[in-house]
Amino acid sequence: MTQTFTRRVALGIALGGLAAPTLLRAQTLPGGVTRNVAAFRTYVWSDHFDALSGVPMLVADTQARSLHYWDAQGIDYRVYPTSVPKTDELTKRGYTEIVRKKVGPDWTPTQSQKERFGWEYIPPGPKSPMGTHAMYLGWPAYAIHGTHDTRKIGRPSSDGCIGLYNEKIAELFELCPIGSKVRII
Repeated sequence: MTQTFTRRVALGIALGGLAAPTLLRAQTLPGGVTRNVAAFRTYVWSDHFDALSGVPMLVADTQARSLHYWDAQGIDYRVYPTSVPKTDELTKRGYTEIVRKKVGPDWTPTQSQKERFGWEYIPPGPKSPMGTHAMYLGWPAYAIHGTHDTRKIGRPSSDGCIGLYNEKIAELFELCPIGSKVRII
């Protein structure tokens, strides 16, 4: 079999050569940090909860940077990309539940954040790091919330919370009543 070297083949090779560095840069940032890539896994609710509890169940996987949702019957299953805490020291793991919900949340830094960064209170709006909706967990200062800074999704970028795109937290906000079960792994 003979192969013919045509202008079309030459053009394809040339364009591929030009695109290769761009494609490689899109995957890795300086310092070896991978850009917004989540290792999504699928889960079964029964791997994390003993029984259906009559309320939705959430599992936030900090390694895969994803949040898994099941409805109260364990049938409707959804996966959302998230931001996660910057370090293991900031990550609270275990079982809790949604204790409060708020549309248009404000943000008050913890005493530690005030001391470390000089951060101050931020009212609701486009500068709030809480995005458009927040679901507060049973642990003080922890929440599942939106973000206006979409670059944070898929990365370790929070001081402890789980962040979602604003349109995704709005969807989840409607699906999860107070009392929904949450596990952070």
